[in-house]
This record gives sequence, structure tokens and C-alpha cells, in this order.
Amino acid sequence: MSTLGSSRRGLSEPMPRSRIEEVAALAGVSRSTVSRVVNGSTSVSPAALAAVQKAVQQLNYAPNRAARSLASRQTHAIGLVVPEDTTRFFGDPFLASVVAGISSRLADSDYILNLLIASDDVDGKMTQFVRNGGVDAAIIVSHHTSDTFIDRIAEAVPVVFGGRPTVARETDCLVDVDNAEAARSATAHLIALGRRRIATITGTMTMSVSVDRRDGFLAALADAGLESAGEADGDFSERGGAVAMHALLAQEQRPDAVFIASDLMARGALGVLRDAGLRVPEDIAVIGFDDSALAAASDLTSVRQPTFEQGELLAGLIIDVLAGRHPAPLTILPTELVVRGSAPSVG
Repeated sequence: MSTLGSSRRGLSEPMPRSRIEEVAALAGVSRSTVSRVVNGSTSVSPAALAAVQKAVQQLNYAPNRAARSLASRQTHAIGLVVPEDTTRFFGDPFLASVVAGISSRLADSDYILNLLIASDDVDGKMTQFVRNGGVDAAIIVSHHTSDTFIDRIAEAVPVVFGGRPTVARETDCLVDVDNAEAARSATAHLIALGRRRIATITGTMTMSVSVDRRDGFLAALADAGLESAGEADGDFSERGGAVAMHALLAQEQRPDAVFIASDLMARGALGVLRDAGLRVPEDIAVIGFDDSALAAASDLTSVRQPTFEQGELLAGLIIDVLAGRHPAPLTILPTELVVRGSAPSVG
């Protein structure tokens, strides 16, 4: 059996890993010089750099990540901190697209992604994991006013935020869209359609994104001399959107249009309107937010925000911070109203 195993080594087993000492010997340099080269240092001569690179290629050398982590006290891991329950995280197309963008950018780097999902860190496990060196840095998305553990994480490692923190600091670095302006433009579209009893379904009001979108909604109404026809919190879930739509329909005067702060909530609301025998847009025009795949599938007019690109930028920013660079503290991405059948343009 040992003979059979030997004859198959080249087919079924990877080549043995070359040691750093072998690279140093072949290149004719010291072990520390090889270490500096493979870790990206420029404090070596061009001749030594070329010799080490040639030896690395010839020996198929790959540095040992665990050993490098121990030596540098780095994990080469970035934590994605999402203060939500798992149902929200895995069911929300916005979060899925942001994570896809982060993963895409990190694929071209030396970092891996650790998902840290918790609606609250009551026992402090997630915070301690970060503070004890579990990750080198953190990307934080979908944060709430009540998420006090975020502050303890930000004290321990570099962080960047997807969306505006509820309590922003001068040192914060974030990527966002102008949620207030996007909501104002969407509501103005409903007004241009001749709708005058316009309501809104908001996201969770402990989040700055929800406050900003409601503020934009109210600003557009004020510009047109109108008052809100109702507000209901849909907590950024499909079920919440349905419950909120039921509440709006139960009012004394039914709205003739509704701006909804996410496509997921809009899907729940559209189901309620359909069950109630109401026509969209004839009886009630509807606009969502995100322009996810849900919007296209349900012919929903929606505000497009570049969620995948937001994820890519977040990952790029945290890589820059870890490299000692100083990226811009604020990046605002553009939005666009994508008009479909639930609130079509006039003419």
C-alpha cells in the first residue's frame, strides 16, 4: 500500500510547501530579507527583490498565513458587523447586495470576511471577540440608535460605516446615498402624477436612514403645500410592510399614493392592496426604495441605489485605512428613480 501511495502522490496530493529557509538559500539572501519581500516591504535592494521573487516562483513558495498572523499580531480578517437578527439579514435583498460587493472587493485582497450578526450583544460575546483581536477592522451596516456596543467596537479597531451613524463622530468614515433627497424626489414624482393624499411606510425609526427618508417625504409634501396622509412603521420587513399597509387603509380617508422606504416592505404592502381589491396605480400609486430584484418582478417604481458598489467601496475604504492611508471621510453615491407600472410617468 505504501508503494501505491507513493505512485499517486503527484496526482492526488499537493506539492510540499517550501520553507522560507529554502527560498533564502536559493536567492542567496537572509531569511529576514525573504520575510520583508513576501510581506510587501520596499526596504530591500532591487537585486535582492528580484532574487527572492525568482526563488519564490521556482519553489512555488506560499507564506504561512498563521505564522504571519502570529508574528504581526494581525488576523487578516475584517468583521462585517450587522446589528440585526438572522431573519432580517438573510431575507433583505439590500443587505445581500452590500455583502456581495464587500466580498467581491476582498477577493482581490489578502483579507477574509467574518460575519458578525446580532440584533443585540447582551452578553458581550461579539464585542469581546473584536476587542480581543478577532479581526483587524470592522465594516458596520444597518445600525440603530440602541446599538451601544458599536461604540465599544469602534474604540478597539478601525471601522467604516455603511450609512450614516445615528451619532456621527468626526473620525467616522462612511459610504451612503442622500436618502432625504432620494425620498423627496420619489414623493415629488407622486405629486406630479396628481396624487394629493400621499402616505408613507417608514423603516425602523431608530435608524438614521429611516429618519432621512421620512424627512425627504415630508419636505416634498411641504414644498407642494400638502400634508402627510399617514405614516406607519414597517420595520424594513415584508410582514411589517403588510401590517403598515393595513393600518393606512384603516384610516378614515384612504391614501391615493404611498412612498415605501424599501422594496421588501413594498412587496408586503402590494399583497395587502391586491387582497383588498385595490388597483395599482389606479387606486393607489406605490413607490419603493432600493430597486432590488423584487422591484422588477412586481413592476414596482423604485429608487435605485448602488448597493453592490457601496459594498465594494466599504471594503476598499477599510483596506485603505489598514494600509495607513487616509480616505475621504464621506462618500455619497448617486440614486435614480426607476419608473415602472406602480407609479408610471404621465404622458
